[in-house]
Amino acid sequence: MHKARKLFCMNLKNVIILLVRPEKSQNIGAVCRAMANCGISNLRIVGKKESYDDEKVRVLAIHAAPIWERAEFFSSITQATKDCTICAGTTRRRGKKRGRLLLPEEFADAASEQSNGEKIAIAFGNERTGLTEEELNECTIGITIPSDDNFPSLNLSHAVQIVAYSLFRVQKIASPSNPIPLEKLDFCVNKICDDLQKIGFFKIAGREDMARFFRSVFSRAALTENQ
Repeated sequence: MHKARKLFCMNLKNVIILLVRPEKSQNIGAVCRAMANCGISNLRIVGKKESYDDEKVRVLAIHAAPIWERAEFFSSITQATKDCTICAGTTRRRGKKRGRLLLPEEFADAASEQSNGEKIAIAFGNERTGLTEEELNECTIGITIPSDDNFPSLNLSHAVQIVAYSLFRVQKIASPSNPIPLEKLDFCVNKICDDLQKIGFFKIAGREDMARFFRSVFSRAALTENQ
């Protein structure tokens, strides 16, 4: 049976596209159009609105300009995803501490199985440099889009289109639930690490890596308030 026929599938109203430090106003407009093609309307940006040219955004967004008009701006990925239960960072870099990166369709299937009304964010980095190591550490899971080694870099809106379409394929109205947002999850992780530190678990170092591990595991578990 195809994943889209499962009881709990992706509700596109809860999907957030998060652009991190985008450089080009035109690229934001093109992203809005890619989002609208797939029925996704929530756009968040790490950066300041005044840094972008409204007219240039609208030229590329065309009829998807309302997505730009409703866009929310934040100072960091962590701030932008406090109310989300999953924050997926897109990257081509495979660090030792990052774990296995999911393909867009794998992420869509996994998110549809976990999604039951909670918000899910997908972060896309700067057009030239992508997400930094520090920014990827703010995410709870990684996504990679395979491309030819001779020309591996994707246009920002193209990357958004690929991931958005993968989510579009598994869409369905989800049943209500009471999921734990990342803000509360982070509080829980910090409390666990504080307690571990009190009993001498982190004698030299390792707290940061352990906190990142707990955050990733708990986020993927899609915990709810009554679990």
